[in-house]
Amino acid sequence: MRREHWRSNIRLTGLLLAIWFLVTFLSIWFARELNEIVMAGFPLAFYMGAQGTLLIYLILVWVYARRMDDLDEECDLGEPGR
Repeated sequence: MRREHWRSNIRLTGLLLAIWFLVTFLSIWFARELNEIVMAGFPLAFYMGAQGTLLIYLILVWVYARRMDDLDEECDLGEPGR
């Protein structure tokens, strides 16, 4: 049971880190191309640097915490009294 829990944890962590990597480095790598797209009056590269990536990071943390709570419950490793 713990081995399954650990594999699921590693798989989830790897997926979320891959998303983090893509969001962070692709927005920088394609900044010139993203500047041609305007969002709320600002170039998309500026928006992603100022707010967009931060929102995505918060969503990634929320997804990780939510999924780990579910996974803990599935594997009967949750906190007692919850």
